[in-house]
This record gives sequence, C-alpha cells and structure tokens, in this order.
Amino acid sequence: MSNFTEPLLVEELPSGDWITRRELVYFVGEEDSDDKIIVPNEFITDFFSVPWPANMLIAKSQKGNAAAVLHDFLYNIIGEIKLPYNKIKRSRAQCDRILKESMKVLMMNWFIRGTIFNAVRVGGWFAWDRQTKQLKNNVV
Repeated sequence: MSNFTEPLLVEELPSGDWITRRELVYFVGEEDSDDKIIVPNEFITDFFSVPWPANMLIAKSQKGNAAAVLHDFLYNIIGEIKLPYNKIKRSRAQCDRILKESMKVLMMNWFIRGTIFNAVRVGGWFAWDRQTKQLKNNVV
C-alpha cells in the first residue's frame, strides 16, 4: 500500500496559510514504489481549500492535512515534471486520484474522503486553470 514516509511538519504563517518545515515524501500505489512525490521543504499551503459546503467537514488540524499538502503541491506544479520532486507528468484527474488514495492511507473517514474527492473533481478545474495561466504568464 502507498504511504507517507514521515508525519507532516508545518508551521502556521501570519497570513493563515501554512508552510512545510521538512520534505513530505509520498509513495504512489505501493510502499517504496518507483512513483514517488516529494513536497519540498518550505512549500506554502492552505490545506483543504474545497468549496462550501464540503469545507464544513474539514478541520485544519486533522490527520488528512498531509494529503491536502500533497494535492496542493501537485496542483501548484499542474502535474508537470519537476525534478526531483515529481518525475511523472500527471493529469488533473490523476492528481485528484492521488489525493483520494492518500486520504485513504491516512485512514480518513470514508464519507469525508468521498466528499472531498467529489468536491475537487467538481471545482478543482478552477484552481488548475488559474495555476496553468499563472505559470504560462511567468515563463520567460
């Protein structure tokens, strides 16, 4: 089974966002697989940013935060290859499935897991599209 190698270590910023204080490593699919995603140290996240009413189910301090950080990172790079952190090009749907898998690994409640997954499938296109445009505008 897939897994995180260590617990998430974050610190809250004055803005209300959070910053990772060490790398977060996740093996996709199964433990020690070749498909590994590394969220870099000092990555800024807002954890689960899903639309209302799904956000009422999610506490900012719950055990699923590592899955949220992983998903935020994948959306931040829009699934692109970014060595050494992500070695495989991923679609938005693949990124969302990794979120679903990682929430299960963290033993999140099945109902909350399903609600979050469905919320990002319905509304995640907005964040994905916004980040795609932003990255294109920043390319020289």
